[in-house]
Amino acid sequence: MSETADFPFTVLELCTGGGGQALGLEMAGFECVGTVENDLHACETIRLNRPTWLVHETDLQQFSARKFQGVDLVAAGVPCPPFSIAGKQLGADDDRDLFPEALRIIEEAQPAALMLENVAGFASSKFSSYRATLFRQLDEMGYRAEWQMLNASDYGVPQLRPRFVLVGLRHKYFNDFEWPLPTIPGDTVGSILQDLMAENGWPGALKWVGRADGIAPTIVGGSKKHGGPDLGPTRAREQWRRLGVDGLGIANSAPDASFPVDGSPRLTSRMVARIQSFPDNWEFSGKKTAAYRQIGNAFPPLVARAVGASINSALSGCRTKTAAAKSLRLLESPPQWKTRTHKTKARVS
Repeated sequence: MSETADFPFTVLELCTGGGGQALGLEMAGFECVGTVENDLHACETIRLNRPTWLVHETDLQQFSARKFQGVDLVAAGVPCPPFSIAGKQLGADDDRDLFPEALRIIEEAQPAALMLENVAGFASSKFSSYRATLFRQLDEMGYRAEWQMLNASDYGVPQLRPRFVLVGLRHKYFNDFEWPLPTIPGDTVGSILQDLMAENGWPGALKWVGRADGIAPTIVGGSKKHGGPDLGPTRAREQWRRLGVDGLGIANSAPDASFPVDGSPRLTSRMVARIQSFPDNWEFSGKKTAAYRQIGNAFPPLVARAVGASINSALSGCRTKTAAAKSLRLLESPPQWKTRTHKTKARVS
């Protein structure tokens, strides 16, 4: 396990998607030593933005974490359809349930900490038995774990986006872990998108900022079975309408001078990415629908950063006296995943 500033804490990222959680954990001081994702476009996104990260383009069921044994953190945005209303909430009876695979990988990697994220539906009473079994299994593996519902809007993201987040740590670290406190209220949809909405000369941009003076409903990304990109079902689109946004689709560009001053524009993928708290220099691979799904399904980087910082603090608060000797060993013989790199592949168009 990494014990000095020269060797930051490390993370193995599962179900990486477009990289929201991995990016947030990087912001929190974790070095990503491996990602696992089966979607071609998402893998290309990671290679495009972080060419030195080790990308495993494979199903989670086909991945072995034995060579990552001793990594500090295993983090996963476990696929949500088994626990979402849209996915019919079949739980353990859904063949898309990958929690068992995540537990297998945690057992193989033997990390100091783990972080698992899912939709709000996983916190419902319907899955209380499932959660109890999950916690019992983690306890048998040597982890103390707890969960909270976190709203993205509490951590600088102009979007509600409630998410179930589970954190587990080895017993010696657990007492040093504290959930991150909410930050002061941040930007609204209008304030965070003002420059992007005005970039093509739309004269109604400033007036629109005043209309969009609130936080967004939860961004949805849909699935491969879903149609083209949009901002969600009827109820969500009505919330977007009150913010002055047409939620029926995603625009290719910002409104220009010919767009009605009092009109309700559609958001571009870049606008939605900013609402999700991705930096503007984070590029998404694939055509509009593939790129938007990565954005819409992401765990917001700022939320991941907040939880990651708390995990980092817990691990840092329990450093061992053998840190210097261990660092010397790492310098002399770095683990395999410290030395591997990937060349950037061509961007998917």
